[in-house]
Amino acid sequence: MGLEKMFPIIKEIRDKELRKKVEKCYKIAFEKSKINNIEEMPFTLLIQNAYSFVKHVNNVAEMAYEIGKLRNDVDTDILLAGALLHDIGKLVEYEEKDGKFIKSETGKYIRHPVIGAFFAIEAGLDEKVVNIIVSHSKEGEMVKRCNEAIIVHHCDFIDFEIVRGEK
Repeated sequence: MGLEKMFPIIKEIRDKELRKKVEKCYKIAFEKSKINNIEEMPFTLLIQNAYSFVKHVNNVAEMAYEIGKLRNDVDTDILLAGALLHDIGKLVEYEEKDGKFIKSETGKYIRHPVIGAFFAIEAGLDEKVVNIIVSHSKEGEMVKRCNEAIIVHHCDFIDFEIVRGEK
């Protein structure tokens, strides 16, 4: 399935080169992933029966984009790229085994923000996009977050907390 079909908001990235790098980053992750069906993969293993990675990424990207459009101190292209990629490392942090999603061996040692940052660097993405990916979770408590990373961090936790509260 194409990225535009999975993540329709990618079309809102006006910088065509940046959009190509986001696509390249997903290509890199898919090549290294042991996930057969990304649409079935849960966005977290911490909540039983959590909805899909694809739905979560779309939720975070859409929330972040709406916030970004209201502000004059963020680059909405960078914001969207980072939001679309914030959890990309989960394609390697998780794997499918016997019909279940579990932590992979790599995922036991390296968390998804770090894995995703490596993919983004390999794809040639800007340091702000890398900052969004690497700092969206608890790893971000140790580094300075750019404005776009602050937004994605909070949107990610809004989505997580609401789902956790429903279960």
